[in-house]
Amino acid sequence: MEYNGVNRLLNREVVDIVASFKVPVGISNRHIHLSQEHIETLFGIGHTLTKMKDLSQSGQFASEETVSLIGPKGTIQGVRVLGPARKATQVELTGTDTFKLGVKPPVRDSGKLEDTPGVDVEGPKGRVRMEQGVIVAARHIHMTPQDATKYALKDGDHVRVAVPGPRGGILEQVLIRVNPDYALDLHIDTDEGNAFGLVNGQQLDVLLD
Repeated sequence: MEYNGVNRLLNREVVDIVASFKVPVGISNRHIHLSQEHIETLFGIGHTLTKMKDLSQSGQFASEETVSLIGPKGTIQGVRVLGPARKATQVELTGTDTFKLGVKPPVRDSGKLEDTPGVDVEGPKGRVRMEQGVIVAARHIHMTPQDATKYALKDGDHVRVAVPGPRGGILEQVLIRVNPDYALDLHIDTDEGNAFGLVNGQQLDVLLD
C-alpha cells in the first residue's frame, strides 16, 4: 500500500494539511459495458442504448437494456447494461457472482482487461463470446483535479476509508481516480456494501495519515 503522508508534507506550502475528508458512497451492482459492435450483435443492427436513469458520474447512465451472462457453472440473468458504448466490452461482477458463474476474474481498475477471463453474453437478438473482459472492480474514489490538489493526492494513489457502526472497519487499498469530469464519489460493490451495512449516499471518512 502506498501511504501519502510524505507526499502531503511535501505539498504543505500549497495545501492545508488535513487528516481526513468526507466522501459519499455509491454501491454498484453487477453490470456490463458494451462496445457498439456487441450492442448491435445482442440487440440488433443500428441499435443504440435507451437511457433509464443518469448515474453519479457525468455522462454515464443505466440503460433499459439487460443481458444474460453465461459461465462454465451457471447463468445470471437481467444484468444491466451501462452506457454510453465503450471501446471494449467489460463485465463487472461481485465475488459472489464469480462463484455462480464459475469464473475467477482478478480485482482490477476499470479498463485494465488483459489476462482476464471471458463469459458468454446473451441478448434478445444474439450472443457474444467474450474472450476476456470480466473483472471484480477495485474499490475506488472518483475526484476532480481540484479535489486531488486540495487533498494532496494524485491519480493512482491508494487511501484508506473508515466505515463507522457495529459492522464497521477500514476499507484498505482504495484507488484514487482523477478526471475533470468526475464527481466526488466512492464506488464499492454490493458484496462490500452489504458486509459493512452501508447505504447509497452515506458519508465516509477518507483517511490521509
